[in-house]
Amino acid sequence: MSGKNPRKAVAALGEGTRLRDLAYARIFELMYERRLPTGAMVSQSQLVELTGVPVAPLRDALRTLEAEGVLVIHPHTGIQFIRPGMELTRSTYQFRGVIEAAAVAVYAETASDAEIAALLQRHQDVARSLERDGLTEKNASDLEALEESLHGTIVASFNNPLIDTSYRRIRNYLRLLRLDRKMSAPLALRSVREHIAVLEACRAHNAPAAVAAIQAHFAAALQRNLGLY
Repeated sequence: MSGKNPRKAVAALGEGTRLRDLAYARIFELMYERRLPTGAMVSQSQLVELTGVPVAPLRDALRTLEAEGVLVIHPHTGIQFIRPGMELTRSTYQFRGVIEAAAVAVYAETASDAEIAALLQRHQDVARSLERDGLTEKNASDLEALEESLHGTIVASFNNPLIDTSYRRIRNYLRLLRLDRKMSAPLALRSVREHIAVLEACRAHNAPAAVAAIQAHFAAALQRNLGLY
């Protein structure tokens, strides 16, 4: 039998996993802050300095990010951060569609009337503000908050930590996709109205209508992110 202390081995494994997850999260934050812009080529040592994470767990995080299509590891050259392409965009919305179509059916049947009414009121307030003032900095911030609140609440209705973990990664991709998105008042208003259609179906506790509304929302959002209109 090995002379290694199994408790120490497990503790070391846990620490390595936490550091890998930390490196993963910090790399995304650096991209959101544009300190690692798309097209950037950086060395492993630069990433160690930027993330504050040691080489071994950083490498694990980089391999995961390469498999997810966020970067390319060029041996002896460096790590290149690539612009999210059509494939990642389609994959992201396909995943969201599968998860949230099932989740919104649960939400429509189980959410309280008060919770739905509160979310609906927030959306109606932002819609009126967009119609009155156009796309202001505040409206853009409110729209982002509504996006997080509505979709996060819908997915949370599963009460499933495995789905929550997977969905957090999808939200990372969405933030990347939106970095260079050109938003206008008409597009923002269209998105809010799509949310309202989902919530009105949920208020009626009509699960099939809620599923149809969220599928229509994702189809339109995919086209917006691909720049088709």
